[in-house]
Amino acid sequence: MAVGKIACGVLGHSYALIADGVESTLDVFGSLLVWVGLRFAALPPDETHPYGHGKAETLATIAVGATLLATSVLLAIESVREILTPHHAPAPFTLVVLLVVVVVKEVLFRKVSERSVEIGSMALESDAWHHRSDAITSAAAFVGISIALVGGEGYESADDYAALLACGVIAFNGIRILGPAINEAMDTAPPVHIEQGVRETALAVDGVVGLDKCRVRKMGVEFYVDIHVLVPGDLSVREGHTIAHEVKDAVRAQMPSVADVLVHIEPV
Repeated sequence: MAVGKIACGVLGHSYALIADGVESTLDVFGSLLVWVGLRFAALPPDETHPYGHGKAETLATIAVGATLLATSVLLAIESVREILTPHHAPAPFTLVVLLVVVVVKEVLFRKVSERSVEIGSMALESDAWHHRSDAITSAAAFVGISIALVGGEGYESADDYAALLACGVIAFNGIRILGPAINEAMDTAPPVHIEQGVRETALAVDGVVGLDKCRVRKMGVEFYVDIHVLVPGDLSVREGHTIAHEVKDAVRAQMPSVADVLVHIEPV
């Protein structure tokens, strides 16, 4: 699709279509980054990475977001240059190409987005939004070219203004992807319902009379939990140890996305 759009853009004198093709090329690059990131993130813990390799997914997401931002700036500069350079309107056949692209890319966005929600992958979500941004840029190019063709003389640059608008959309998606990824890299607390689920599950374990601290951090598609559990002070060390294991097992069984639970016993 990327090669086809760039070729049609050159033959049909449409910079918006060329810019769209460049964005599609970055989709391929972004998907490869996501694939590599997920492959590394799936590796088991080792001596140098005792918590696993989940951050590789976060790094891949940051790389995709940064790529989108850089691309939007470069394409915007070229769009302005095209606006200032006199040229004729794009060829009508470019509209057919763009219409097909919008449909295909929107379908891809929905499929990948659904899968990213299923496995809780931020990198896969960023890849889905790559497809959505491609669909939006193609739609913008379609509108711009249509205006240029219908308007006739004096409207030739409508195609380039559409490309400039598409750059803004690409930049917005880059920022949208970067924000959560940077937060995850800094171990920002996950959504409240994750911690709430951990607390409710731990409190349901026999012998647990209360909870103190509960910290949850996300690493790749998994969560790691540190929790302080309150138990009666007259219990033996062995009994307290047993309760700690029951809390860990209960949380992991109830919440499959939790990779590990570190339980600290507090007597009351």
